[in-house]
Amino acid sequence: MEDEDISNKTQRTERLMLQKPLNLFTRKEEEFVNLLIETGTRENVAKILVYLANRPEATFRDIELGADVSQPDVSKATKYLADLGWIRSWQIPSERTGHVFKKYKLAVPVTEIVSSIEMQKKNEATNQIELVRKIRNCL
Repeated sequence: MEDEDISNKTQRTERLMLQKPLNLFTRKEEEFVNLLIETGTRENVAKILVYLANRPEATFRDIELGADVSQPDVSKATKYLADLGWIRSWQIPSERTGHVFKKYKLAVPVTEIVSSIEMQKKNEATNQIELVRKIRNCL
């Protein structure tokens, strides 16, 4: 009886270990994530961008585990990125169960995404400088 309990516990532990996040980011990728965050990109969005930038495509589950982002946050971030036109998704039927799952990939090169972020930050800075000028004129 004890052997069965130990075997069951071992099997449960092995299943849990398979579901634990795999931090696949290199130091360079970690730096990329951190720089994106410093520009104002949300952490989960930054992680998913960097994860997808280094793979031709990924399933929702791949992103969840590989980028170490929770399921609800993957859902929110992928919708946000798709709305920006930075990623695209498509559905694929599972060979075993027949269920449909999504795959994702970058819709534009990462260099275009960085250029878009740069342009957004330049516009924000220009707007802030203009506001300061208006404040000066009020004095």
